[in-house]
Amino acid sequence: MNEIIAEFREYLLNTKNYSPNTIAAYDFDIADFIGFMGRYNDVPVRIDAVAAADTIVFRSWMADRSRRDLTAKSTARAVSAVRTFYKWLNKYHHIRNDAIGLISSPRVPRRLSKAIETTDVSDMHAAIRAVDSAEPWVAARDWALIVLIFGCGLRISEALSLKNSDIANHPETIRIRGKGAKERIVPVLPAVYAALDKYIAVRPFGAASDDFVFHSVRGLPMSPRMAEKVIEKLRRYLQLPDYVTPHALRHTFATALLSGGADLRSIQELLGHSSLSTTQLYTRVNMDEIMDAYNHAHPMSAE
Repeated sequence: MNEIIAEFREYLLNTKNYSPNTIAAYDFDIADFIGFMGRYNDVPVRIDAVAAADTIVFRSWMADRSRRDLTAKSTARAVSAVRTFYKWLNKYHHIRNDAIGLISSPRVPRRLSKAIETTDVSDMHAAIRAVDSAEPWVAARDWALIVLIFGCGLRISEALSLKNSDIANHPETIRIRGKGAKERIVPVLPAVYAALDKYIAVRPFGAASDDFVFHSVRGLPMSPRMAEKVIEKLRRYLQLPDYVTPHALRHTFATALLSGGADLRSIQELLGHSSLSTTQLYTRVNMDEIMDAYNHAHPMSAE
């Protein structure tokens, strides 16, 4: 069984181009399912048992996860991982299991972080100069990162993966490699380059063409956790709500475009969403704003 799982892991890495974190999540979820089967059947799990698993086994596993207080979101992810594993078994080992196709994932409420007020984004500029006053180049770096995420709608990992060669000579668009190695083209506003130029002019290292744009104070590539800490520090300084995160900057980018009249397909392309349904969630934000105005302004709302 270990050899089969190792082969599946190689498939995720080399064929699907999944990230190490994603592969680790698949490993964890499949190991959870295999471990349950071992307890369920009270025998070591062999590939023939995996092939013969029926709907009772799958539903018992999901019920077991519920008893362990694992969230619906976590179980939905686990079911998706196991389903992918069975599809791979069918394609590469001719092991077919129809029961997994009869299992429905638990319903997960789809939530989005709230948009940040544009005035709060502006306030971050002055706040950065205050909290990073001892290191002017760090202040320039932090503001450039915020403007980049907010101005281009990038994920943290996407912003931090940019190299100097990607932005050399200020191209009007840059190629972003997103989730699942999917590429998209993103336009870059002059304001983004203005912030990047100020940072690049004062940073003490990382000037080579193939160097990453953003670095830590030790000269290492900046990590997503470092970026999160930057926003956390500003959030505390400005006493902003907990939903103010790097991802909320990306969310604010999307809602601003929608409010400005951009169509959903365009926003989908800019954000790199594989499904339009994900992008459509942003329409709920605008509808909430419309309903709020309606309830406060309509003459009948006071009745």
